[in-house]
Amino acid sequence: MHYAVGAPLPPHGQASGPGAAMHWTPHPGQPTPPPSSPAPAAPPPPVQQPAPQQQGWHPPVPPAPRQPAPGNDVTGQIRLPAGAPVPLPSPPADTAAPDAAHTAVAVLLIGPAGAGKTSVARHWADTRRVPTAHISLDDVREWVRSGFADPQAGWNDHSEAQYRLARRTCGFAARNFLANGISCILDDAVFPDRPVVGLGGWKRHVGPGLLPVVLLPGLEIVLERNARRSGNRRLSDEEVARIHGRMAGWYGSGLPIIDNSQHDVATTVRVLDDVVARSIASPPTW
Repeated sequence: MHYAVGAPLPPHGQASGPGAAMHWTPHPGQPTPPPSSPAPAAPPPPVQQPAPQQQGWHPPVPPAPRQPAPGNDVTGQIRLPAGAPVPLPSPPADTAAPDAAHTAVAVLLIGPAGAGKTSVARHWADTRRVPTAHISLDDVREWVRSGFADPQAGWNDHSEAQYRLARRTCGFAARNFLANGISCILDDAVFPDRPVVGLGGWKRHVGPGLLPVVLLPGLEIVLERNARRSGNRRLSDEEVARIHGRMAGWYGSGLPIIDNSQHDVATTVRVLDDVVARSIASPPTW
């Protein structure tokens, strides 16, 4: 058998190269083989059929998500009672004043800058025998970083709006704490000549059961304490004197007033406990 040297050129339109059909030149007198038929197409891949289920077996169905009860907030899987306005404290059955250290209450500590509100509020919250939170209006106000409207730079609509927003936020926090069995004490410089913005706003945000107490030492003490402050919480002596003079309007208002000029923080807290106990026994009208 002889093979032709070289591969003949494919007809026009027929592919050549490694993947093309091979051409064979027969020897004279040898019959020509029949043309090769095209290779059959590869069968399609088998269709995957689902495995037959066993009789009586069904895939597990995931449980439906738990729906919170109407009106309740949900944190994870722990349902929290909704914060409602704080009602008036129930007067005790006997005439003896209740133990304020064991009673869940919401106290609003009022006073000028330098009166010691923050120190007294923190110590009162730290030493109570029931869970108690301290909610500082100034701290909440300073949550605003960029765009903070510092009243020392001038009182304007922005600083007024941020004060109102901070009071509303503190009020909502107090309601939520009380609804979950945690007492709270808030501190704010509420002026008696602005009852709608001051006490009226706190009553709307927290509820009529809020117990306001005024902390008002002498002017010399306030000036001395303010001088030890730093940052935007330190005021000028003129501003401190003006605020202190306005705070004097609380005398004759019917609210309990504590003059802590001669008291340290621990003594002032004990006096505050007595005042809160009397306020629970006979809530002030405000």
